Amino acid sequence: MLRYTLMRLGIFVGCLVVVWGLVHSGLAPRGLGDSNGLWIVLLALLVSAPISFVVLRKERDRASERIVQRVDRVKANLEANRNQEDDADDAARAHGRAQGQTS
Repeated sequence: MLRYTLMRLGIFVGCLVVVWGLVHSGLAPRGLGDSNGLWIVLLALLVSAPISFVVLRKERDRASERIVQRVDRVKANLEANRNQEDDADDAARAHGRAQGQTS
């Protein structure tokens, strides 16, 4: 997951540099008033999103597979703990019933 995040950040930074160059060279429009920095960041986000979507498809799939594996492992551990608690509770109740019958 960290690898995917760093790759996505790298694509954004690359787009930010390109957009900054285009805006300062006059090939792309400037923002209004003091909003030029925000305009450059938003334009870089808009450009980097589809690039990341296409270029990082395999890495995103690998990251999602790892996440699914972790979630499945946690679910299995929770189910095992739940069953262990049920077994302990059943044993305690059976022991209590057995004690009640012998008294």
